[in-house]
Amino acid sequence: MNIRTRFAPSPTGFLHIGGLRTAVYAFALAKHSDGQFLLRIEDTDQKREVVGSTEKIYEVLKTFGLHWDELYIQSERVKTGIYQKAAEKMLADGHAFYCFCKPKAKEEIKEDQKELKIELRDPCRQLSEDEIKAKIASGEKPAIRLKVPDDEIVEFTDFVLQKKISWHTKTVDDAMLLKSDGFPTYHLAVVVDDVDMKVTHVIRGHDWMPSTPIHLLVYKYLGYELPQIGHPTDILDPEGGKLSKRKGNVSCEQFIAAGYLPEAILNFVILLGWAPKDNREMYTLNDFVKNFDVNGFQRSNPMFNIAKMNWFNQQYIKSLETSELVSRIKNYTSRTAQEIEKVLPLIKDRLVTLVDFNELTNYFFEKPKIDPEALTKIAFDPKKVVGHALETLQINWDGKVLEEQARAWCTDNNVKVGDYFMSLRVAITGRAQTPPLWEVMEIIGKDEAIKRLSDF
Repeated sequence: MNIRTRFAPSPTGFLHIGGLRTAVYAFALAKHSDGQFLLRIEDTDQKREVVGSTEKIYEVLKTFGLHWDELYIQSERVKTGIYQKAAEKMLADGHAFYCFCKPKAKEEIKEDQKELKIELRDPCRQLSEDEIKAKIASGEKPAIRLKVPDDEIVEFTDFVLQKKISWHTKTVDDAMLLKSDGFPTYHLAVVVDDVDMKVTHVIRGHDWMPSTPIHLLVYKYLGYELPQIGHPTDILDPEGGKLSKRKGNVSCEQFIAAGYLPEAILNFVILLGWAPKDNREMYTLNDFVKNFDVNGFQRSNPMFNIAKMNWFNQQYIKSLETSELVSRIKNYTSRTAQEIEKVLPLIKDRLVTLVDFNELTNYFFEKPKIDPEALTKIAFDPKKVVGHALETLQINWDGKVLEEQARAWCTDNNVKVGDYFMSLRVAITGRAQTPPLWEVMEIIGKDEAIKRLSDF
């Protein structure tokens, strides 16, 4: 069987991290069996389209290595009449009806939701032929809605969840299929397109599950063969509920801007709902495709654990060759490649994201502000310590000599060696925790180090 999958985003803004998960699962399912991965831009709801979003989708998918074999744009397909033809067939067969109702404003919809007002049966389905002809003759442009049967069961077996799911049609809406402007809704277009594009397996977010009975009816009424359909579980927010755009940073673009590596994001996302038999954690995209197993989908909702994502990012940062890491950090700092490479060995293991480079290294390049809290950790007068160190270093710029002189001075003055070097660390870097002090001072240089000690 030639497996064909698709990723079908709408160009309405940033690509949600859950959308990336759907895309990589669909990609792996197809490529594991040498099948095809399709990209379909679902832009028929043009009022919600955000300018530039389509190009951004292309860019983000390429960033993650998710290259598609075929590309389709729904708004371009509208011109072919493919959706109109499907809607009219359902109309002619008695499985759809003309609707002349005016679309409700957002405020009306919100009010209905507030009052728990749910209308599954549209009043226009009761219109007679004469009434329909009269409305059309008067210039009214009808939409076309699905005529849901009154007392049937619709069901399918979810290949991701591996269970049969069913609905009674009394709970299914007379969904809009074709709007009065001739553009299809998602419910019609997704079925027509999946069949026309020979999609064999549909993977989509769990939030689309309520729409599935509508699609099952459309498949049935158009005489189409049903593809395999699967819904990975919801990604949960640690603060409760499903992970959503309203709760903050959940888009791929935002994570990349925050200094996360695409390969780390992808690795993290892969394991949000899928698990290998051997509990392996590190996966490149090629590894995932090679080891993909449809039975690896999890049944419980995964938690979006940012600490785990940070761990993945650190592992990938540590694995990068110096030249590659310098190149990537360059996108997040004003420092030159030479400056980055000079300090990188001292802070590489402390980088959680690439953005951290600036905060971890700013004292190398400019005089730091002293952290008052760091001074409170020192039991002895730090100025006396700094004065002694200054005298020692002006005579002999040598780390070993400084340590020998410091230990002797601490013994004579009943000062802890730790307090001595803490004082120097704060005077040189402004903070209590840094890489090894002498290595920092060597990079800063004698003149600058002496000046900072003198100004303390």
